[in-house]
Amino acid sequence: MDKFFKISERGSNVRSEIVGGVTTFFAMAYIIFVNPGMLSQTGMDYSGVLLATCISAAIGCFLTALLANAPFAQAPGMGLNAFFTFTVCFGMGYTWQEALAIVLLSGALFLIIAVSPLRSKIISSIPAFLKSAISAGIGLFIAFIGLLNVSLVGFGGGVPALQFMVDDGTGNMVANTAGILAIIGLLITAILMAYKVKGAIVIGIIVTAIIGLPMGVTTIPESITMEGISLSTVAFKLDFGGLFAKGILPLVTAVISFALVDCFDTVGTLIGTAKNAGMTDKNGNLPGGDRALIADAIATCCGACLGTSTVTTFVESSTGISEGARTGLSSVVVGVLFLAACLLAPVAGIIPSAATAPALIIVGVLMIRGATEVNWGDFEEACPAFLTIAMMPFAYSISDGIGFGFISYSIIKLARGKAKDVPVLVYIIAVLFILKYVLTSI
Repeated sequence: MDKFFKISERGSNVRSEIVGGVTTFFAMAYIIFVNPGMLSQTGMDYSGVLLATCISAAIGCFLTALLANAPFAQAPGMGLNAFFTFTVCFGMGYTWQEALAIVLLSGALFLIIAVSPLRSKIISSIPAFLKSAISAGIGLFIAFIGLLNVSLVGFGGGVPALQFMVDDGTGNMVANTAGILAIIGLLITAILMAYKVKGAIVIGIIVTAIIGLPMGVTTIPESITMEGISLSTVAFKLDFGGLFAKGILPLVTAVISFALVDCFDTVGTLIGTAKNAGMTDKNGNLPGGDRALIADAIATCCGACLGTSTVTTFVESSTGISEGARTGLSSVVVGVLFLAACLLAPVAGIIPSAATAPALIIVGVLMIRGATEVNWGDFEEACPAFLTIAMMPFAYSISDGIGFGFISYSIIKLARGKAKDVPVLVYIIAVLFILKYVLTSI
C-alpha cells in the first residue's frame, strides 16, 4: 500500500490518510441528503437519487485514487445539481431523463477536453475574474433556492418578500414553521462553522431535523425498511430522443455550460487547494492533475448513467488535506464511506427540506468568496462579473448568468478597441448565447 500510493514518499502515513479521508467525508456528507432533495423536485425518485449520489461519488473517489493518486474526493456537485433542476428541467423544459442525457454528453465533452491539448488552452482562455464570478453567482443562486424551498422568501405580493406566515392551502394564514426551523438550523450551522467543527454542515442538518420533530416539520414513518428502495428507478433512464425537439442551440448551450462549470470547479479546486497545501511543483502545477480531470469526466458519465447530475471534485477535500492527507488512499477511504452511506437510504427521507435549506445557504456563503477575486475598480471586469453574479438568481438560471457575463465582456472589449484581449473561445460562447436568445424570442 505504501509503495502503490507513495505514502512515505509524500511525507504522509496510513493514519493521516485515513483520518484525512474520514474528515473529508464528513465535510461533504451533506450532499447525500441535499442532492436527492434537489433532483427529486424534477420528479426523480428521492431514494434512487440518493443511491446514485453515493455510488457515483464512490466511483469518482476511486478513479481519482487510482488514476491520479491524489487526496481529492468527488460527488455530484452543488450548483451543477441546481443547474440540472432549475435551468435545464424547469427553465428549458427538458424532462429529467433528457437532462441526464445532457449530463452524459457534457461528461463526454469534458473527457475529450481532458485527454486532449485543448484542456490547457480552454482553461487559460477564460478570464480568471469570470471564473470567480461564475462561482460566486452559483453560490448566490444556491442560497436563493434554499430560501425559496422553505418559503422563507416568497412572491405572494408580486415581489420577493420575507414570509413568516404562509397559506396552509385552505386560505388560512399560519406560521411558516419550515422557514422558522430553517433559520434556527442556519444559526446552528453557522455557529458550528465559526467554531470550525468538523462535519459542521451535516451535523447542522441532523440537529435541525431533530429540532423539527416537536415543531411538526420532521415526521417519522411508521416503519423503516429497504423495501422499495432501488437504483432502478433512476439508473439508465437517459432519453436522447427528445433532445433536439427544443432546438440545437439550447442543447449546445446546456452541454457547454455543464462542461464549463464542471471544468472550472475541478481545476479551481485542484490547483487552489493543492497550492495552499504545498502540493504543486515549481511551475504551480499539480502532479497528476490532468489525470484527476479525466477521473472527474468519467465519473460524470457514470453518474449520468446511474441517475444523478454532474460529478465534480469537492473543495471540501481541503479539510482532509489539512489533516495530513497527501495520497489517493484518502480518496479510497472517502469512497468506501460513501458506499456505506447507501444504508442511509431508508432514513434519508425523514430529513425535511427545512433541514437541508441551511446547508444550501452555507454553501452559498462559501462560494460567494469568489467575488473578492474580481477587480471591481476596473469597469471592464466589474460589469461582466456583476451581470454574471446577479443574473443567476435574478433570472433563476445559471446559464443565463454565464451568457450575460460572456456577452457583456466581449461587447465592452470590442467597443474599447481591445478585441484582441478576448480569447476566441469567449467570442464563440458569447455568439452561441446571442443566437439562443434571438431564436427563442422569435
